[in-house]
Amino acid sequence: MHKSGYINIIGKPNAGKSTLCNALVGEQLSIITPKASTTRHRILGIVNTAEYQAIFSDTPGIIEPAYKLHESMMSAVKDSIDDADLLIVLIDVTNPELKDEHLRMINSSKSPVILIVNKIDLSDPKTVSDVIKNMSEKLQPKEVFAISAINGINPESIMKQIVAYLPEHEPYYPKDQLTDRNTRFFVSEIIREKIFTNYEKEIPYSTEVIVHDYKEDSGIDRIYAYIIVERDSQKGIIVGKKGDGIKRIGIEARKDIEAFVQKKVFLDLRVKVEENWRKNETKLKRWGYLE
Repeated sequence: MHKSGYINIIGKPNAGKSTLCNALVGEQLSIITPKASTTRHRILGIVNTAEYQAIFSDTPGIIEPAYKLHESMMSAVKDSIDDADLLIVLIDVTNPELKDEHLRMINSSKSPVILIVNKIDLSDPKTVSDVIKNMSEKLQPKEVFAISAINGINPESIMKQIVAYLPEHEPYYPKDQLTDRNTRFFVSEIIREKIFTNYEKEIPYSTEVIVHDYKEDSGIDRIYAYIIVERDSQKGIIVGKKGDGIKRIGIEARKDIEAFVQKKVFLDLRVKVEENWRKNETKLKRWGYLE
C-alpha cells in the first residue's frame, strides 16, 4: 500500500508557514524573514519514502487584497484549499483570529484539517488552551499541535499524523523530485530575501526579481537578474550611495546561491523601474502571477 497526497499549509502572514514547511520537507524551499507577506507564490516541497509521497504546499498568507498582486496571492491560497487532501491551518497564538469569510473558505474544503498553534513561547498555557478550544470549535480539526517554531519543531510527530490522513495513491511526482520550481525561481527568491533583510518599510514589497538570463558553464554559473521597483526614488535606495546597496545584496545573494547550486556563481544585478507593476495585469502575467 502506497500513500500520496497534497498537504497545504495556510495561515495569516507571520504565522510561520514557511518555517513549518521547510522543517517538514527538510529543505529550505521558502524564504524566511521577520517581515509579513514574504511568500508570494505557491511552492511545492515533496517528501518521498518507500511508503508515501507527501506534497507540501507553502502558500502566501491570508490577506485582504490591495493590489492585483495580492489578488493573485489570495487566488493561490484558494486553489491550495480546493485541491488539498489535507489542510494544515497554522495559527499564531498572539494573533489567532481569522475573519468569518476566511473561516468559510477553509471550511468549504471537504479535506481533514490539522490545527497547529505556533509561537507558544510568546504566550501562557491558559491563553494557548483558550486559542486551541476556540479554533477547534470553528475548524473541527482531526489533530491539534501546539509548537514554538523558533525553539524548534518536532517534525517527526507531525509527519506521523499527516501520513495517517494521506489517501492511498501512486506517487504524483518522480521519486527524486523535491519541488515543482526550477533553479531560476529559487535564485530569484534568494535575491528577494536579501532585499527583505536589508531594507525597511515599503521597499521590499515594491520589488520583484526577474532572472532574465542563466548560463551554465563547467566551472561557473553566470546569472543576470533585474530588481524591479516602482519608482525612481526606490531605485536610488536599492542602488545606494556609490552602489553600496546593490553591491551588498549581490555579495549576500551570491554566497547563498553558490551554496544552493553547489558551484561558483557570477551574479549581475541591475535595477529597473516598472511603474505600478503590482497593479499591472500584463506584467503580473508575464512574471507568473496571473494565468
